[in-house]
Amino acid sequence: MKSNRVVERQNRSDTDAEFEKWLNQSTLPQDLRRELVQIQGDREKIRHHFGQSLKFGTGGMRGILGPGPNRMNIYTVRKATWALGKFLLQLDSQVKTRGVAVGYDSRHKSEEFALQVGLTLAALGIKSFVSPYLCPTPEVSFTVRHLQAAAGVMITASHNPPEYNGYKVYGADGCQFLPDVTEQIRRMMDDVEDIFSIQTASLDNSTKNGLLQRTNESVRDTYVRRVVEELSFSSNSPSNREALHIVYTPLHGTGNIPVRKALHLAGYKHVDIVTQQAQPDPNFSTVESPNPGSEEALNLGVDLADQVNADMVLGTDPDCDRVGIAVRDKERNFIHLSGNQTGALMADFVLRRQREEGTLPQNGLLFKTIVTSDLGQAVAQAYDISVENTLTGFKYIGHRATEEELTGEHPFIMGYEESYGYLLSDIVRDKDGVQACVVAAEMAAYYKGQGLTLGDRLDELFQQFGTYAEFSYSIPLEASGAEEQRTQFMDNLRKTPPQVTGLELLRIEDYLHSISRNTEHLSDNAAESQLSLPKSNVLKYIFKDQSWMAIRPSGTEPKMKIYLAAHGIDKEDTDTKIQNMRQSLAEVPSFG
Repeated sequence: MKSNRVVERQNRSDTDAEFEKWLNQSTLPQDLRRELVQIQGDREKIRHHFGQSLKFGTGGMRGILGPGPNRMNIYTVRKATWALGKFLLQLDSQVKTRGVAVGYDSRHKSEEFALQVGLTLAALGIKSFVSPYLCPTPEVSFTVRHLQAAAGVMITASHNPPEYNGYKVYGADGCQFLPDVTEQIRRMMDDVEDIFSIQTASLDNSTKNGLLQRTNESVRDTYVRRVVEELSFSSNSPSNREALHIVYTPLHGTGNIPVRKALHLAGYKHVDIVTQQAQPDPNFSTVESPNPGSEEALNLGVDLADQVNADMVLGTDPDCDRVGIAVRDKERNFIHLSGNQTGALMADFVLRRQREEGTLPQNGLLFKTIVTSDLGQAVAQAYDISVENTLTGFKYIGHRATEEELTGEHPFIMGYEESYGYLLSDIVRDKDGVQACVVAAEMAAYYKGQGLTLGDRLDELFQQFGTYAEFSYSIPLEASGAEEQRTQFMDNLRKTPPQVTGLELLRIEDYLHSISRNTEHLSDNAAESQLSLPKSNVLKYIFKDQSWMAIRPSGTEPKMKIYLAAHGIDKEDTDTKIQNMRQSLAEVPSFG
């Protein structure tokens, strides 16, 4: 058996050899070559670039831009695309003519990477439909379904910092691939011995022979029209819409044109844009983070709304699949709604409108994730609508929407997650910021017509179902020992459930072992029940008052992710419970 020192020397030798291989590539783009020269001799930086390869997982691939197999660049994009193409050729005999829809956001290199996707597919004889302009992620999902394409690719890193980019993949149903498929693509990527040997067709030839086409601009028009047709409620009057004053910011991303088109088509005439954030900017210069869930990201929008006396602020992230909302309170000050609160308000509004309009299906189904607040579930149950929980990740909601579409048993009503992602119509199979902006406007206009704000309606829900409050945070781990720390922390939690002051534990759900156990029978294996969701390293502790906490290791970064949800009589009560839950986790052995 080789000693650790021998293995370390071998890894270092392999990393150095890979670095030299890249440095000696005569066709390497100049920007990549310049960065290689800059890091030459810096062993730590070389290790970060060349010591491993970017992982292709359920969210596709995401990383920092730069040279090397552990960075986003034209070569890693080609590698992922080659593997995707090979997988599709095995899966579907018609893939060459059905083609792949390709979109891209406003980030550095996004358009270039999108073209590389098309040219790599062309070398495999597969047609691609590349967007003629930046587009939201949900528009790619829609395009796949609309064109009946075999798959879709979106070049985006969502709301990551400017130095990142990424690669998301969709199946023929417009939904992100599930783990069994991404694992097959990952293995095919691992089979690539020489990343520089992957062939690409020329742009001129690919365009002439029709293997690389630009998506017709009418597809966007159809997408926007369908969103408005699906989500404009007949019981909401035109006068309500005309009376609503909205401020919108795309946060330098892709939402500007489609969101404003959708709002205008739906009848919203008073929409002011945050001009400093209207144009695409890969550096996201006006914000610390282009995350619409961050209050700071909406500051310019709130400032403008105060100047023009607007009713609400809407903000979408760079690829326009998430939405942040700020609304007026009773004192006309702006408050920011959490993703959980917005999702519950949308559930209440959609279900009430459908019931009053006679379109509410008796056996409809609402989806949320296991780390999303239960307020939406309480709302749905008041309308006799079933709620299904999925694992974290919108791909699971999209997948279930497709399954129910095929069976026709349970019509899709909506799906949402706590991280500001909502899907209100299954014309798309991923979270959709354009849809969410239209429904947010519909809600605000309707309640304004009744003399209420969204904040007022949220207070009414709390009066009816009790106060719900949530808090999520991450605990960083040391990168060098992250895996060991993750394992030790989760093992300790499984051995000894945390004791939370003032809360009585009712049930433990262990998604890694697919077991749910009532705490009155912790030592009785016969009392266990099976969880039906796919295995995932998540622990959820559910208390008798409906509060809960969930813990999971991050799949992409060295950190633990913690989700806390409290149910109580008022804000003071829920705040105390969340504080006590945080304290209980700080006392877990090896993690205090």
